[in-house]
Amino acid sequence: MIDVLTALAPARRYPDADPERIGLWGHSMGGYITLRAMVVDQNIKAGVIWAGVVASYADLFESWFNRRGGAGPGGRSSWRDSLIKQYGTPADNPDFWNTLSANHYLSDLSGPIQLHHGTGDTSVPYAYSVTLEEQIRAAGGTVELFLYNGDDHNIATNRDDALALSVAFFNRYVKGA
Repeated sequence: MIDVLTALAPARRYPDADPERIGLWGHSMGGYITLRAMVVDQNIKAGVIWAGVVASYADLFESWFNRRGGAGPGGRSSWRDSLIKQYGTPADNPDFWNTLSANHYLSDLSGPIQLHHGTGDTSVPYAYSVTLEEQIRAAGGTVELFLYNGDDHNIATNRDDALALSVAFFNRYVKGA
């Protein structure tokens, strides 16, 4: 996320860019970065997330990290292992893990979010996008969710529709068209 926020500074100074109209698009882990950036930088007008890893740490531990394996490559201890050793799991210490989760700060979202997810995604559960939509609404935010029945992680079958919806969303919320 630091790289994305750092890249925004020169992008805002680019002569052909309007620094008041910046949006972010992210896919998969890039969706996670988009969400995190939008709770930190209040100048991002809107975000579009495709198949985002956008769950709380409690949900990630329950349904994603454990499925992918707990240790890092070659059995090395991961950052999660270090944090668990020091702070406990999200179930043991939810307050700590919430401080790390963008989902805990959704009332600070800088703008509306559009979510896209295939229900056949075997990489990232589409339930993450469904839950995030509910959480954003509960926080008073603006959100749109598009689910693509049976489509994969890349929304390959419905790509053209998802792209058209994404462009229309940015036109409405970033360009003001």
